[in-house]
Amino acid sequence: MTTAHPTPATETPNPLTGELDAMSVDEILRVMNDEDAGVAGAVSAAIPEIARAVDLAVAALSSGGRLVYQGAGTSGRLGVLDAAECPPTFGTDPAQVVGLLAGGHEAMFRAIEGAEDSRELGADDLAGIGLTERDVVVGIAASGRTPYVLGGLDEARRVGAATVAISCSPSAEISAHADVAIEIDNGPEVLTGSTRLKAGTSQKLVLNMISTATMVRLGKVYGNLMVDVRPSNEKLVARAVRIVQAATDCDPATARRALDEADGHAKTAIVAILCDVDAATARERLSAGAGFVREAVRARD
Repeated sequence: MTTAHPTPATETPNPLTGELDAMSVDEILRVMNDEDAGVAGAVSAAIPEIARAVDLAVAALSSGGRLVYQGAGTSGRLGVLDAAECPPTFGTDPAQVVGLLAGGHEAMFRAIEGAEDSRELGADDLAGIGLTERDVVVGIAASGRTPYVLGGLDEARRVGAATVAISCSPSAEISAHADVAIEIDNGPEVLTGSTRLKAGTSQKLVLNMISTATMVRLGKVYGNLMVDVRPSNEKLVARAVRIVQAATDCDPATARRALDEADGHAKTAIVAILCDVDAATARERLSAGAGFVREAVRARD
């Protein structure tokens, strides 16, 4: 006999959009916008749990571990997106923040049938990256019961890694399989079951918060400037110049010269200017300050 599962909140019809097909374009857009307006509040209610997830991520990365996002469909794609943004934004090694998507690379562009239904695949994908007890795994599933994510969380717990579950359903199944459970109650979608809408928006907000707050706590930010930005293209080179200017109140020429001497590393350039030292000494001060610009600058006093 098959056990019936309660319908996830994400699959419940929205009473405000029962006549969606009869609405004008303006009405459709307004009801979507009105529904989206509640997402930030729903995320706000989960901030205590999100903070616990950040603590786990900081601990993992500080000890040489990794932050691993795992999900299927929209949830998994959002994890891959956040992971991909960390190297250019925060100068992290691509291996430090990892995104695993059910079905692999091809699933970024088209649905891979059946991939999300396999617990074994979720476990195998983590085993494939050599998961250890130093890592933290963030399982993401809007419905809160995706087998791929459940299998991954159970594998993570088996090896002793820290675990976080992100869902958009109260009392989600995956919550019982993680050390920290983040449940975002957005209510039903405008389009019943289309979790790329409010669920996806809320998940993106949560992932933004986790990665950004984690990187702040790891010294990747000075003030509100991303001082570990990797200037890998013209846009980022120009941004690095502006960051050095903003942090030191210097002119563009001074910022460019300091960046050149620091091999493009904004942190080193900032410390060199603020402490009036050469790039080599600035690097030493940064190392002594565990990579935190504020600590490196304070050491001059």
